[in-house]
Amino acid sequence: MRAVDTNVLVRLLTREAPAQVAAAEAFVAPGAWVSHLVLAEAMWVLAAVYERTPRDLAVAVDMLLNHQHLTVQDGDLVAAALEHFRRRPSVGFSDCLILEVTRKAGHLPLGTFDRGSRVCPALNACDSALRLRAVTATGATIPYERIRLSCFVPTMHHNWDKPVQTDLSGQVCL
Repeated sequence: MRAVDTNVLVRLLTREAPAQVAAAEAFVAPGAWVSHLVLAEAMWVLAAVYERTPRDLAVAVDMLLNHQHLTVQDGDLVAAALEHFRRRPSVGFSDCLILEVTRKAGHLPLGTFDRGSRVCPALNACDSALRLRAVTATGATIPYERIRLSCFVPTMHHNWDKPVQTDLSGQVCL
């Protein structure tokens, strides 16, 4: 079976660039596979670039799970992640997907720096996640507010020739 990349999936979902939509539809017509990574990346693109709401993202994932020509990797796992996301959209679809992939692989608990209030309720309810704390060399705990591991999101306009540096708090300095 063929596989699709993120840009093909985004064209199928957004329906922009008619020539690319037609090419994407023709490519998937005999059947195509969507990996977890492509799905997560496509949801990020829809949210960050196209400013789609969590509800829109949930509808998109549901459409992909039920698409006539697409097979989503571990559809049952993605459906479980979608249910977590629908109950707690502030968590983010990718975090819910990570939880379900981890659960399926049998590698719980999932270590995270996310606060319990940001994590899927299932993480706390069934001890599926262990909130990690950053500790300095002297043993002092670094307050969560100083840990910004996910504050940098590359954009299409980033100059990749310029080195990326981080300060002590993990804040990315471009």
